[in-house]
Amino acid sequence: MYARSLSGLPEVPSITTVIGMEKTDLDGWVGWMAAQSVTQDPRLAESVGSAARLKQVARQSADAAARYRDAAAERGDRVHDYAEQVAQRALGRPHTMAEARARLIEHGEGAYADRFDEWWDLYDVRPIAAEITVWNHTVGYAGTLDLVARIGGRLCLIDYKTKGTGRDGRVKALDPKVVMQLTAGLKAEESLVDPEAGTWEEWRHGQAEMLLGVALGETEVAVHQANPGVLPRHWHKFWALRQVWRHAQAVDDAGPALRVIGPPPPSVPASAATGLQAVRAAAFGGGSHAAPDVAPDGSSSRPASAAEGGDRVTA
Repeated sequence: MYARSLSGLPEVPSITTVIGMEKTDLDGWVGWMAAQSVTQDPRLAESVGSAARLKQVARQSADAAARYRDAAAERGDRVHDYAEQVAQRALGRPHTMAEARARLIEHGEGAYADRFDEWWDLYDVRPIAAEITVWNHTVGYAGTLDLVARIGGRLCLIDYKTKGTGRDGRVKALDPKVVMQLTAGLKAEESLVDPEAGTWEEWRHGQAEMLLGVALGETEVAVHQANPGVLPRHWHKFWALRQVWRHAQAVDDAGPALRVIGPPPPSVPASAATGLQAVRAAAFGGGSHAAPDVAPDGSSSRPASAAEGGDRVTA
């Protein structure tokens, strides 16, 4: 959730929260990560034949996917920080680029910084703004864009994604959802000027010519452009997911969706019902019940329609 200032209350969901309303099924990956963790556990060989030891190995491997996810998120934060500091230096602003690079090297991730620097120089990136927060009042969301820059003379909105390396040695592919993220940034209406004062200005880069998803890897950097022809569809999908988020919040605020009730009341007049009978009658809307369609003798008790020869009342 985003607020209009550091001291303000959260008002709208983030772009990533909205996109997250489209759930991704990771059950297969989670199971595979757990199984892989078991097979790679050095205690496995000595645990064979011991149910207690095998359970211990399995228990500690069950959260392998969560550990991998958390480690990847921390690595992504370090790589993104380095990318931001490079931009801040290029903009002539205070930066901690050297410290950010040192942190990557400390974690054995220096190759990410090397590949990023190569990409930055090769594409001759001219930054305009880094880590800029944007807001859309009409739809109701906010988010932070990694970089606004000119590349080859064209105005670009850029989102970085830290990716692993595939078996072929190439950086892994981007998730197409990045197009929704970039499109939402393009459709912003304001950008943040001063977070403490809560000062905003009109979004100046809504006419960006290129939306770029940049996959940052250890072996290479791959740049992907969002296909201009599909942007309206991705924007419509983002808008729909925003409505899902709104209705999900409304459902949560409405209170419990289910309540426990007892069996239906016995067939007694409501006026004669007492105690538990009265409670049951109230839960089921009164003590009276609609007459069954079938009479005790097996014939239908439903009034015949005009087409079936029944009496028809006319004015």
